[in-house]
Amino acid sequence: MKISAGNIQLNIEDHGSGQTILLIHGFPLNIEMWRPQIGYLSALYRVIAIDLRGHGLTPPTPGPYSMELLADDCAAALAVLGVHEPAVICGLSMGGYISFALYRRHPQLFSGLILAATRAGTDTNQARANRDQAIAVAKKQGSQPLFENMLKVLLAPDTYQDKPELVDNVAEILSQTSEDGVVAALEGMRDRADSTDLLEQIDVPTLILHGEADQIIPLSESELMHNKIPNSILEIIPNAGHLPNMEQPEVFNQLTANFLASL
Repeated sequence: MKISAGNIQLNIEDHGSGQTILLIHGFPLNIEMWRPQIGYLSALYRVIAIDLRGHGLTPPTPGPYSMELLADDCAAALAVLGVHEPAVICGLSMGGYISFALYRRHPQLFSGLILAATRAGTDTNQARANRDQAIAVAKKQGSQPLFENMLKVLLAPDTYQDKPELVDNVAEILSQTSEDGVVAALEGMRDRADSTDLLEQIDVPTLILHGEADQIIPLSESELMHNKIPNSILEIIPNAGHLPNMEQPEVFNQLTANFLASL
């Protein structure tokens, strides 16, 4: 369904009841990446998932999309949906960057935090240059070349051989992201703040999930977050890459459910 949040009509899904968990997708994906979690977790909890600006069924707006802008969209969505108690915020990859921005701006919204396949630090100079190159390619040739390159590294090497239907599903989800959304999100990630100093200030229980075979973000980034966030748990998911929730949904779901139950 669509809800009005500030100057944007956000596409959201809202299922189940009880403790609220907000799912924030990665780049350049959408709600569909969370389908295994929505189906499993909504039997026990209220699960809210959002299509960020320019992704999925939420239309693009002029960019860039700073992580703070996207965080404020998430906060506005919770308010519109009548979520008055603190929620568990779960962000994967770019969704993790947004979760950090949301914690800086609205810490009262959190009862817990789940960080999946993400990092606290900002982009290196090389990573910023790579984003600039991706922006230039998207503006000149469209988003498809970027999607094709990303698809080669989003998953664990074994996933490409063992789960071809999942590879096709991820490709379909990528294709649903608008060119304007791709460019604006790349600009926002390139210029995002460094959240490393924030880690020691996070005072809610935190679950950190990382795919053992992540080809985009090294495990050392999750280990750093675990070492600095006081009340955190690190779980490494075997046979999973940058999308562990899709590659190993049963493991991801069980670890998440155990964490939620512990709260």
